[in-house]
Amino acid sequence: MSTLLKIDVSPRGESSISRKLGNHFATEWQSNHTGGEIITRDLATTKIPYVDLPWIGGAFTPPDQHSAEHKAALKISDELIAELLGADEVVISTPMYNFNVPAVLKAWIDHIVRLNKTFGFGPEGLKGLAAGKKVTVIIASGSEYTAGSPMESYNLEGPYFRVVFGFIGITDLTIVHAGGTNTVAQGKVAESVFIEKFVHEIDLAASK
Repeated sequence: MSTLLKIDVSPRGESSISRKLGNHFATEWQSNHTGGEIITRDLATTKIPYVDLPWIGGAFTPPDQHSAEHKAALKISDELIAELLGADEVVISTPMYNFNVPAVLKAWIDHIVRLNKTFGFGPEGLKGLAAGKKVTVIIASGSEYTAGSPMESYNLEGPYFRVVFGFIGITDLTIVHAGGTNTVAQGKVAESVFIEKFVHEIDLAASK
């Protein structure tokens, strides 16, 4: 049985376009994976602390030497990593904030990129320990940042995902750029029409 880890980021709830696109992906994925399980992690409602000194101390200390403080600091990291490693596929639906990932998503990434958990070093150097998974990232942004657009160089979010997931061994990465949500906010395009533009691309990603 396949498992999909669904990461929702936007704090806008039911009015979020990125969430609606993520929900469409999940529905299509479910139709292509009979009996598959979907685990949802809502970063807008999960309290994820930023990495601090006790976390760093615990992450770089052998587990049998962990203090109570280390264990407490790493608890949420352990949970998030277990969700990631237990999934066959991951879909992340997120807005773009100031050309990059929202802070809460960066905090999630900081917790799941961890030495000897999702990456390590051996005789041949760096080794990603989360290899073999498929990740789809759906990015909703006010403006257009796709290849060839005037603002393409401002898109730091897409390239960042490729680097950070590649670092932990995940290279099967699909990014859907849902750019231009400002046209919906300004009443120039109906939300349903805007979403429909990306349905085919999302369906393809969910059916692989």
